[in-house]
Amino acid sequence: MIVRWLLAWSHLLGLGIGLGAVWARARFLREPLDPAGLRRVFLSDGWWGAAAGIWIVTGLIRAFGPFEKGSSYYLHNGYFLLKMAFLLGILALEVLPMVTLVRWRIAVRRGLPIDPFHAPTMARISDAQAVLVVLMVLCATAMARGFRFPG
Repeated sequence: MIVRWLLAWSHLLGLGIGLGAVWARARFLREPLDPAGLRRVFLSDGWWGAAAGIWIVTGLIRAFGPFEKGSSYYLHNGYFLLKMAFLLGILALEVLPMVTLVRWRIAVRRGLPIDPFHAPTMARISDAQAVLVVLMVLCATAMARGFRFPG
């Protein structure tokens, strides 16, 4: 019982951290990318990555481990499948920001300038990812209330 509660808490906490982090990353990518601005972008991106790790680990344990309703419940619930589609969308959208920010981190460590060309695009991607996180929460609340989709 306590393990289920702690897994649910961790999963939801990760969602809150992730939503704040991706929103902050979008905002910071729209600001000047001087050293302080880059530190803010990197910090928010790090929190976004940590949140993704929390969601994925706790989500897999909850969906396929022995603590919740069982994988059959989740895999036959349209809201869960829609939630996973939103997650896949977030992951697909993350390719450009992830690759670009890794390159930026390497450049900064080497004392080289960054190429900010993709910053506006990455800000829009982060905005879209924030919307997808909110939609994932909508699906999660439907699942928690026992709604079935299609139903």
